[in-house]
Amino acid sequence: MQYDAVVLTEGRYLAADETCWYTRQIHHEDNLVADALRRRGFKVARLDWADPEFDWSETRSAVFRTTWDYFHRFAEFAPWLAKVGQATRLFNEAALIHWNLDKHYLGQLAEAGINIVPTRFIEVGDARTLAEAIADSGWTDVILKPAISGGARHTYRLKPEDTTAHEATFAELVAAEALMLQPFQRNITGEGELSLMVIDGHVTHAIRKTAKAGDFRVQDDWGGMVHPHEPDAEEIAFAEAAVAAVPFDVLYARVDAVRDNDGRLALMELEMVEPELFFRFHPEAADTLAEGLARRLAALSD
Repeated sequence: MQYDAVVLTEGRYLAADETCWYTRQIHHEDNLVADALRRRGFKVARLDWADPEFDWSETRSAVFRTTWDYFHRFAEFAPWLAKVGQATRLFNEAALIHWNLDKHYLGQLAEAGINIVPTRFIEVGDARTLAEAIADSGWTDVILKPAISGGARHTYRLKPEDTTAHEATFAELVAAEALMLQPFQRNITGEGELSLMVIDGHVTHAIRKTAKAGDFRVQDDWGGMVHPHEPDAEEIAFAEAAVAAVPFDVLYARVDAVRDNDGRLALMELEMVEPELFFRFHPEAADTLAEGLARRLAALSD
């Protein structure tokens, strides 16, 4: 066995680029995880998940960190996941990743008692127009997005009068993939979105993301900003309960939540494939992740 753990990234972030602040940040956070594992005596490598030369049976485990191209290469990623999941232990595990990729999981969490942002799914082949789907929802200010997506791909804020300009895009999308409608949450443009990192079952730290003026997307790809946040007892309990409701073992998760239009904490989504975990705000959380991973591997050896 060549390695105990491989930290997974993608090809464009594999090499260091000191001229690019974004790449430096990625390397810094990946290295926090790798170094935390090394402190526990692990032999560690950092590799492109799509590396065609690496034999994945040569590592005891692989942990997803910055594989942020996977949803653009899903036709390649899905069979890779199935193959590598048979060769080594994945964190998070392949079954959880498949479950988390499709936001239909929100319905399961709602059934388990977790307050989610109200959600209506529009399944593949739905014959309604976009205007009809929005009218059927009863909401007048909505977010439309794919059920499988990331990075705000095809995410639109719409009112009934906006539908005509988006009908062609809607028809193209719904012919190929499931979509979801949610009422726009007004606090997104004020307080922003709360992200709580839950590692090995417990909240380690949190951040708050805000959109740039005139936008609703909090991702930095769209000009969003990240702020430190000290979570209170209610937020911690909410995030830990959301992760505890997941029907899989969860090493790490990012719980994205918002104060909904009724003022209650509501789950927007759980990110458990390759979420940015903002270790730079709380480096000790990398040790919590490493400890949880080490304990799980030790249990396999017992």
